[in-house]
Amino acid sequence: MDMISEAGVNRGVVTQLRAFLAQAELPEDGRLPPERDLAAALGVTRTELRKALGTLEAEGQIWRHVGKGTFVGNRPTDTLSDIETLAKRTNPAELMRARLIIEPEIARAAALTATPLHLSELRLCQTRTREAATWRQYENWDTRLHRTIAEATQNTPLLGMFDMLNALRRAVTWGRLRANPVKPSPDHHSFAEHEVIITAIENRDMNGAAAAMRTHLQSVERNLLTWQSDAAD
Repeated sequence: MDMISEAGVNRGVVTQLRAFLAQAELPEDGRLPPERDLAAALGVTRTELRKALGTLEAEGQIWRHVGKGTFVGNRPTDTLSDIETLAKRTNPAELMRARLIIEPEIARAAALTATPLHLSELRLCQTRTREAATWRQYENWDTRLHRTIAEATQNTPLLGMFDMLNALRRAVTWGRLRANPVKPSPDHHSFAEHEVIITAIENRDMNGAAAAMRTHLQSVERNLLTWQSDAAD
């Protein structure tokens, strides 16, 4: 196989792997199935799978721990090594306040520096969130949408701050508070709110992107407080 053909095959496997990760019902820690099982599920060789995993690892979409497996998300760094302890000292409401401080400014920066590839990825994420058959699928694509906004800043510290907040969010696992049906309703608030954020970024509207992200997170916060209140009743 020549280099051009091999590159095409790898892109195809990467695309398959991305789709699998977005829809798979993974454990809470984000651990992927063993390579043998994952290769069989995708219908590819283990060599092809490892190359695709390497691509996603380089992008920060997954990380691998020898002897433990492959996990969705960024490899924990020194600043995230104590994330479990930090998660025990915080709560979803406190974390939402931190998101409200940081993520609107991430969206503002993204509106200035997003590339056509970032914009295309945001549109894909928006489509997939609407098509999600379960909450887990929705949350996977929702996380990918928000991380793509952070990636679009092309700013390593901002992306690092987003990843830290997202790691905390996974550890706190506020999704367990949800008593909703198996998937988002067609009129779920995030669909329209995401649309406003993406459109503002596409239009290079920095203030609009920041305001739209703030509005979106305030909606998430209100729903979170409602879930907590209902759980306490």
